[in-house]
Amino acid sequence: MNFRPHPKEEPEINLIPFIDVLLVILIFLMLSTTYSKFTELQLKLPVADADAQRDYPKEVLVSVSSEGQYSVNKQAVAGRSAAELSQAMQDGAKAGKDSVVIIHADATARHQAVITVMEAARLAGLTQITFATQSSSTGSTP
Repeated sequence: MNFRPHPKEEPEINLIPFIDVLLVILIFLMLSTTYSKFTELQLKLPVADADAQRDYPKEVLVSVSSEGQYSVNKQAVAGRSAAELSQAMQDGAKAGKDSVVIIHADATARHQAVITVMEAARLAGLTQITFATQSSSTGSTP
C-alpha cells in the first residue's frame, strides 16, 4: 500500500477557446446588425381614390388654410376661436343637426387648427365629420 500523499493537480481553465467563441459571436453580430438613423419622422398625408364624389346635400364645407384661417361654405370666418367658428357652422348648416361637416385642411395647416374645427362642430351639435383627401392621380382636392 502506498500511503504517500499524492500531489494534487490543480485544475487549469483554458480561456482561449472561450475568447475565440466570443470573438466569432461579436463579429457575427457586428456584420448582421444594421444601423439606421431615426432623426426625423416622415409622414404622408392620406390619399384616397374615388371614382365619383359623393354628393352631400346637407354638407358644411370648412376650409383651413396653412395660416390657420377658417372659412365655412366658402365664406371667411372673422375669428379663430371655436365659439366663433361654431356659430358660423350653425349658420351654414342648412339641414341642422343632420348636416355633414367636411374638413378641407391644407397639408401644412397646424394640427390644432383642425382640432379647433372638430371642437366647433361638437359645440354646434354637428356629429358627422369627414375629411377631404387629395386624389393621387390628379393632385387636386375633391
